[in-house]
Amino acid sequence: MGKMPNDETLYDLSEFYKVFGDYTRVKILCVLRDGELCVQDIASKLNMTQSAISHQLRVLKANSLVLGRRDGKAILYSLADDHIAGILDMGLEHILE
Repeated sequence: MGKMPNDETLYDLSEFYKVFGDYTRVKILCVLRDGELCVQDIASKLNMTQSAISHQLRVLKANSLVLGRRDGKAILYSLADDHIAGILDMGLEHILE
């Protein structure tokens, strides 16, 4: 890694990883690895209420982990980029060793 990142960068990194500290948010991210879904479909796949999913999606979106795209009346959510899937994959690889 070389040079130690400054305090602000380290703080931002710790905040980034905190988002992954919630079981429901991790489940949502894993479901979205397979592609775009609306709140209703995510809730159905995870057997949760739409309200609970919407709340967590707001947190994920605010932290740039998911994107929302309007399709008619529905908003389809997806992972923000391939880095998010990679982080999930690396975490799973580490705990399954």
